[in-house]
Amino acid sequence: MPFSTLVTDTSSTLGTVYVVDDDEAVRDSIRWLLEASDYRVELYDSGESFIAKYDPNAIAVLLLDVRMNGMSGLEVQEHLIARKADLPIIFITGHGDVAMAVNALKKGAVDFIEKPFDQAALKQQVERMLQEARDRRVKNERQSLNEALLSKLTPREQQVLERIVAGRLNKQIADDLGISIKTVEAHRASIMDKTNSGTVADLMRVVMGAGMKSSSF
Repeated sequence: MPFSTLVTDTSSTLGTVYVVDDDEAVRDSIRWLLEASDYRVELYDSGESFIAKYDPNAIAVLLLDVRMNGMSGLEVQEHLIARKADLPIIFITGHGDVAMAVNALKKGAVDFIEKPFDQAALKQQVERMLQEARDRRVKNERQSLNEALLSKLTPREQQVLERIVAGRLNKQIADDLGISIKTVEAHRASIMDKTNSGTVADLMRVVMGAGMKSSSF
């Protein structure tokens, strides 16, 4: 169970800060620092307790001690990597060395801070990483929406769309697919309708927003 969960209406939009450290004084210090900025903070005294409660859908950042009883911070990082968790990690340690820092950063940690840490710098780093997490959430939601729109297309409409994206004209698309220009026009109209696109520019935004690229065709 988390030692403390602080929730406010503002915090739900700011995101969650997970603090995993077996030093109660460090946990409390970080909690007091971030609570003043209305963050939602969850405190854990072990890697095991954090993993048991971690919500992969949360907009969050993880402040993680390196040396703890039970799972070490590096083992927690390995566990999250295996789960393909998209969670920014800032390591905090009083016993870190250069090799350990390099190893953690190579595996995706965003920072490595030694105790005692600069509180202002830590708060700035937390805010930066939470903002990036919020931006990724918006981008992922937009991509999912665009993918859902494109999934409505029939196989033939997908073929027409690929050629529209590649810059092919209706006559060229008709020749490519062995169909009439009127049939191509009908498919184009259906594609525009299914993707809620009023213009070709709108359609291209849907395609690019879904992660598709013209060079793929």
